[in-house]
Amino acid sequence: MAFQIVLLDAKKHKRDRFDCGVESLNRYLTKYANQDLKRKAATVFVLIDSPANNVIAYYTLSAFTLEVSELEPKIAKKLPRYPLLPAAMLGRLAVDKNYRGQKSGKLMLVDALKRAYLATQQVASTAVIVDAINDNAVSFYEKYGFMSFKSNPNRLYLIMSTIAKMFV
Repeated sequence: MAFQIVLLDAKKHKRDRFDCGVESLNRYLTKYANQDLKRKAATVFVLIDSPANNVIAYYTLSAFTLEVSELEPKIAKKLPRYPLLPAAMLGRLAVDKNYRGQKSGKLMLVDALKRAYLATQQVASTAVIVDAINDNAVSFYEKYGFMSFKSNPNRLYLIMSTIAKMFV
């Protein structure tokens, strides 16, 4: 069995047994992820066990507009003086319950950050934004340096210059 992170292929990847313990995240993967891919609303990346093609974890990436006024002042002053800046949205990240404790979440997060960083060579982005579904998710992202928006503690961000240091 080999693990790999690839773009979702709804015809090939087995999603029906995926269960992360959060019904809305399970439902997204089985019912809406493929539609988002087709409509270019989000890209969906899956961690699969090859050759079985069972989905172990997934995340989504899409474009986002960041309101600079929502950031910490010490961060905002280092960014261009525009009210809105481009960012990448890590909209969902989920790991099947059977694979928890095996660092799959960290693996998926690092992969998402790397893809977002590499994309900045073609399309500018100042940060990666996440919407944490609960307090456990907030703690997970904070462990990797994400900071909460002023007005919404479940929306967090990591500035691209910080992400760049991970991959340069």
